[in-house]
Amino acid sequence: MDDVKRPDKRAERSRRTREKVVEAARELFLAQGYGATSLQEVADRAGVAVQTVYFVFRNKRTLFKDVVDTSIAGDTAPVATMDREWFRAACAEPTAAGQLRAHVHGTREILGRVAPIMPLIAAAAATDPEIAAQWPGGPDPRHTVHHAAAEALARKPDTRPGLSVEMAADLLFGLLSPQLYLIFVHDRGWSPDTWEEWARTTLTAQLCVPGRR
Repeated sequence: MDDVKRPDKRAERSRRTREKVVEAARELFLAQGYGATSLQEVADRAGVAVQTVYFVFRNKRTLFKDVVDTSIAGDTAPVATMDREWFRAACAEPTAAGQLRAHVHGTREILGRVAPIMPLIAAAAATDPEIAAQWPGGPDPRHTVHHAAAEALARKPDTRPGLSVEMAADLLFGLLSPQLYLIFVHDRGWSPDTWEEWARTTLTAQLCVPGRR
């Protein structure tokens, strides 16, 4: 019986260690930048040996990618955004207005985590070209997610007539971008609640039939 339980306990310890290291790295990267942060500092902040950090992540580039990926997902579970419960529930809403409310709220949760590290990604890629290579070229994953949401919107009874899936996807992609979120929330001092209400009402006006929201 002990032999059966032991692997699960090891897996749980490994998961907790990984989460501690990723959170410590995120805090340090945000506070002092990618280039100025050493793996020894990350290990000290996480309360683990630096050898553990190397064993789990191999190098700082891999750790940085995990910080970015975890910020998008909200946890370390290997589940894509379109397979997340919040996204599926939003797409299952019976009306376009209801879907937009849920979609904007879910996106706001992601942007609150991701937007602050966007400048870090640009700065890190500028000093370490191999950072950019960790994200393969091709369609922007954000657009892929919003395009899937737009396809669901197109099937709702209160979606604006004649609105194409491509136009709806572009509006979602543009108005719910990390860059625009940073402008309003970080540069102009809007609260996340204010940004969410603005994004929802703006998208509803653009994508839904007037008077049927």
